[in-house]
Amino acid sequence: MKDLLVKLYDLPDPRPHLEALRRSGILIRLPLAYEKHQVVDWVHRTFGPGWASECDVAFSRQPLSCRIATRNSEIVGFACFDSTCKGFFGPLGVAEPTRHLGIGTALLLATLHAMAESGYAYAVIGGVESTAFYGRIVDCMEIPGSSPGIYVDRLTDKET
Repeated sequence: MKDLLVKLYDLPDPRPHLEALRRSGILIRLPLAYEKHQVVDWVHRTFGPGWASECDVAFSRQPLSCRIATRNSEIVGFACFDSTCKGFFGPLGVAEPTRHLGIGTALLLATLHAMAESGYAYAVIGGVESTAFYGRIVDCMEIPGSSPGIYVDRLTDKET
């Protein structure tokens, strides 16, 4: 798995994507602190303990470094940054039944814009298997020599 580099000062405008989703009843927003347990629990159930841990870290940041997608007050997606490492985007996840609606695109753009607003010029998208999704949305390049990257020598999770 490789890491990608994204210029945050040359991102597509997220507003058309956010508005299209809003018209279909899906909101991309900053979660509130009191929603932490619901968001982290949903991430754990939907994507596993590793991503839940990263999401939990995003709630410790001020401002929060997490965005969620909701439909009818239910979580359908999330994205984080500054969780595993400063300047790293991810993880990003969308619930299976709501994939291919543009939620991942909107979460990616909203979160990368939040990183830019936080003062970053570049973001690293870590541990990517395929550049297809990210390359369709943002101008990104593979960081030479980044595989296997920081996600090596992981502790064994005996719970799974």
